[in-house]
Amino acid sequence: MPNTSDRSLTGLDPSTGKSIIVHYANGRITAITAGAPGETAWLAPGLIDLQVNGYRGNDMNADDLTIDAVQNLARRMLATGVTTFLPTLITAPEQKIIHNLRIISAACHADPLVAHMIPCVHVEGPHIAPEDGPRGAHPREHVRPPDIAEFMRWQAASDDLVGMVTLSPHYALAPEYIRVLSARSIHISLGHTSATEDQIHSAAAAGARLCTHLGNGVAKLLPRHPNLIWAQLANDRLSATFIADGYHLPADTLTAMLRAKTVPRSILISDLVTLAGLAPGEYVTPVGGRVDLHQDGRLNVAGSDYLAGATATLKSAIAYIAANTGFSLGDAMRMATANPGSFVGNRGVLRVGASADLIRFRWEQGFSTLVIEEAVVQGKSWQSEVW
Repeated sequence: MPNTSDRSLTGLDPSTGKSIIVHYANGRITAITAGAPGETAWLAPGLIDLQVNGYRGNDMNADDLTIDAVQNLARRMLATGVTTFLPTLITAPEQKIIHNLRIISAACHADPLVAHMIPCVHVEGPHIAPEDGPRGAHPREHVRPPDIAEFMRWQAASDDLVGMVTLSPHYALAPEYIRVLSARSIHISLGHTSATEDQIHSAAAAGARLCTHLGNGVAKLLPRHPNLIWAQLANDRLSATFIADGYHLPADTLTAMLRAKTVPRSILISDLVTLAGLAPGEYVTPVGGRVDLHQDGRLNVAGSDYLAGATATLKSAIAYIAANTGFSLGDAMRMATANPGSFVGNRGVLRVGASADLIRFRWEQGFSTLVIEEAVVQGKSWQSEVW
């Protein structure tokens, strides 16, 4: 339950570099005042990750997913500075998607912390392109066209917990599916696709507002122009999510894409999978099947160079952006707080009346990640309970 006592945190605001004090009570920010000079730690809204498949052995796509695994994942995410995240279910048989949605919903009902941290679920697939390359690590045998009736069954099973769906707009039924779901305030993201540029623009006109890990989940070879990446970069209706781990996009590519999309329409995601944080080796998982986790953190489908998800946390992605793209720490923090927060109830902001979801951390040039000192969720510090 939220802490009802008056409390405060101090730190440097990444957007201005100035020392501030954030005061909060009853789970809400009550005031923001100037801090004293000499502060060395940073203070920001809690990080928001729109795509988390799992982490440190807690797998949202497991055949035997449990309530405990969802609860454990939430607390593991807190240790990385993430105070809001979307568990992400990939392409699978309908009965498995429904089963895992029910488990996540039950975990939210059982635990107020989990209920706050998980505003909705992201279903990535099963309505994606079936070809090698665009399909990524998703199982081909379960790829299928969009079906509004199936979506309604997802919602009936989970108390309307699905809030985001990634699909490929190449399907003939895609525009109608997008219109229907958008009218229900479901966010449609374009990804794992072989769509034409016209199909991309038609999807945006129908209500799609996001691109899933832009630059990944596409064919290895594309025409120079036109192609679906240029179309997504150019369409101002579409914000784009990016995996900034140094593997999914080279630094120059990521920099150019961020410049094209601009900071307000750019969002950092982790796309973490259950193997993130585990020892290197060969594993078998629902995301990618047989995969190799390398010492440097790269995860690929065994015997291929196809990536099978990511292992770098969002706090590392922020440090990577600040070190490799020319964008500032403040820009990178916005891409991991207010920008994704606009898709989950306008979270991720330092504003009087906003939920007191905060992180205090250490960072300076040369750091490969943020060092989280404290995470606060609805005014309650989880430092002693998580670390």
